[in-house]
Amino acid sequence: MARKAREKCESGIYHVVLRGINRQDIFCDEDDFKCFLETLLQKKSEKQFAVYGYCLMNNHVHLLLRENTDKISRIMSRIGTSYAWWYNRKYGRSGHVFQGRYGSECVEDDAYLLTVIRYIHNNPVKAKMVITAENYRWSSIQAYYEGREYPDGLTEPEFILGIFHKKRTEAIKGFREFMQQKNQDQCLDDQIKLQKTDSEVKAEIQTIMNGVPIEKLKGLEKSQRQEILQKIKKSEGVTQRQIARVTGISQNIVFKA
Repeated sequence: MARKAREKCESGIYHVVLRGINRQDIFCDEDDFKCFLETLLQKKSEKQFAVYGYCLMNNHVHLLLRENTDKISRIMSRIGTSYAWWYNRKYGRSGHVFQGRYGSECVEDDAYLLTVIRYIHNNPVKAKMVITAENYRWSSIQAYYEGREYPDGLTEPEFILGIFHKKRTEAIKGFREFMQQKNQDQCLDDQIKLQKTDSEVKAEIQTIMNGVPIEKLKGLEKSQRQEILQKIKKSEGVTQRQIARVTGISQNIVFKA
């Protein structure tokens, strides 16, 4: 069956999701995150595209890009090929790093543009990896809050901030307030639900345990342990087998909790 042609955006703005092949992590340490961001900066150096936002999770990436002189297919090919070459060379492997074709959706109006940028920045919050978006290191949120971004100049927040106010200080204030609003944002990622990685599940359990090492879970009183297991079992994208693997607790106990 022929592949469905991608929708062409009149605005030239796309929300893109890249996923690791077979749900595998594509970022294993700090250098991996930095390399991907450096690749983004390098590929946009000739202003072939603009970066309005990003969030790098362990096994997937969110990008908010605008085409300039390059088309989105060419942009993603250059980014994916460059990072995959570096990743395979570093880890002594070969073959694909990313899962098939990247996912993409058009962003054609300001309202949805704001929804997407908030959704992207809140990904680590939704995954219970951090309490607030600004606590996550590998997203573009600092560029919007005038914090320190790595690498400098990667994100171009002016376009989205300009939706809030012409004056930058007022625009940032408005953006902060928007980020803090309760919402039910749903974007491209919600159309492609995939299982969380072990590292994401571990981080989520540790958050539930208020920072107590996950190894302590087995030694807790039964009622307390069951309460924690029940909470993590309700989390989207987490399997009981995965919980057992991450915690070292038998799958039977996890099932009965």
